[in-house]
Amino acid sequence: MIRTLHAALFVLIMLALITPSAFAAGALVPDFPPGLVVPPGAAMSADFNVERATQAYMSLLTPAQRARSDAYFEGGYWLQLWGFLYSLGVAWLLLSGRRSARVRDWSERLTRLSWLRTMIYSSVYVLAAYLLALPLTIYAGFYRERVYGLVNQSFGPWFGEQLIDLGVNVVISAVFLAVAYAFVRKFAVSWWIWLTAFMAGFLLMVMLIAPVWIMPLFNDYKVLADGAVKSAVLSMARANGVSAENVYWFDASKQTNRVSANVSGFLGTTRVSLNDNLLNKTSLPEIKAVMGHELGHDVLHHALRSAIYYSLVFGLGFAFLNVGARALIRRWQGRFALRDIGDVAALPLVFALFSVFLFVATPVLNSISRQQEQEADLFGLNAAREPYGFAMAAMRLSTYRKMEPGALEERLFFDHPSGHTRIYDSMRWLKENPSAVEGSLKGAHQPP
Repeated sequence: MIRTLHAALFVLIMLALITPSAFAAGALVPDFPPGLVVPPGAAMSADFNVERATQAYMSLLTPAQRARSDAYFEGGYWLQLWGFLYSLGVAWLLLSGRRSARVRDWSERLTRLSWLRTMIYSSVYVLAAYLLALPLTIYAGFYRERVYGLVNQSFGPWFGEQLIDLGVNVVISAVFLAVAYAFVRKFAVSWWIWLTAFMAGFLLMVMLIAPVWIMPLFNDYKVLADGAVKSAVLSMARANGVSAENVYWFDASKQTNRVSANVSGFLGTTRVSLNDNLLNKTSLPEIKAVMGHELGHDVLHHALRSAIYYSLVFGLGFAFLNVGARALIRRWQGRFALRDIGDVAALPLVFALFSVFLFVATPVLNSISRQQEQEADLFGLNAAREPYGFAMAAMRLSTYRKMEPGALEERLFFDHPSGHTRIYDSMRWLKENPSAVEGSLKGAHQPP
């Protein structure tokens, strides 16, 4: 097994090293420079046309930039497929030779408490699955990102954060699986219904507290100094009923070149945060547009709605497991020394089946996310009133997102609206709200 792992790691690293030279680190096309850009075709005029304005922004991309963006994003489709197949292989390897059953037997010798056995087994499982998937993780998360110029860390710091992430996953998985298997053992037939209800609360808790309690494990969060950015963001927050007394910034530039922000929190811990890339690479209209979008997620209760929607989809997956796992365990219980669906030794099989379900359900999950992101986009346009800022922010995401996919491609693979869709929406909003143009053009310049 170790030889196979080393061979896979060698192959994946070589694949990263032989990535076409057009995208080698030294040949990367730089990001857009700081500052708001308004191309001539998007300037407000008596004959302003939404389609023409949208294409004016799209034309800011050079052929090299568009090729790089498309290649990176489309490569992600293949990574989804290889990751799915890889997970099936990991599950088979853990079940083979009764390895999973031996770990279960070991946990049973350690304690009589069923919930503690589950936590012990799940911790070992998460560690083993992580080690077996490490070659693909290193390729997708580090080498490929480095080739495309999207990661700023060397391997050591990057891998150190991976180990922190692993520790968090071990704890969260142990707690969740202990509860899940308690439902399976207590409610032999209807466990999946109870687990679906629990999943909604669990997802909500994770989504609301992770940016406040977990993300600081990876970045330092500091109060943003008084100034135009802080005043503008807090003004928007107050105007839309978001209870935030401060704006925080975090040092994402040590890890990545990407711009990002979020509004998160729970029971009085609401935090409005933006990263230093957004502060240093963009203009005030762009920052206001991005933060208006993030405030929209909070005002529109997307965390709660996502927890409900995703738990319903997962509920279908649990129902699928209730039938599929039972059938496969009956068929292979002698071969892999499995007992029943409540046996933690069957966890690799359960995860493999759930991976199949999630792979098929990916377009549905993407659609849920994409719809909420578009709702937040429109909220942000109304809150910030910065259509040019929003369009320029969308252009900056072209370093790692395909800007103009086909209609079917966007529905299947995009969990956010495409850049083209976002720019079109902002230009349409501008046409219908022309009085906003004066504020949006402050500090703007035309492309060279």
